[in-house]
Amino acid sequence: MNKSELVAAVAQHTGESQAAVSRVIDAMFDTIGASIASGDKVTIPGYLSVSKGHRAARAGRNPQTGATIQIAAANTVKVSAGSKLKASVK
Repeated sequence: MNKSELVAAVAQHTGESQAAVSRVIDAMFDTIGASIASGDKVTIPGYLSVSKGHRAARAGRNPQTGATIQIAAANTVKVSAGSKLKASVK
């Protein structure tokens, strides 16, 4: 399911217009992104939690040449499924 299919399904389920649902979904992801960028953890109990992670600098190898390269440290996004979401796929 892509975003437009999700918007259509939610709009049909709620009776709202697709434009309104699309704005809400965009606002939700903008808010989640801003929250984790500032270091906060976003949790929707039972469904998911999203937080900011950090990956340390490390040495790696270029697969074509085999030469050792330095991989820079980076911030990452951690997403964990909650119990209700996990139960829905069993």
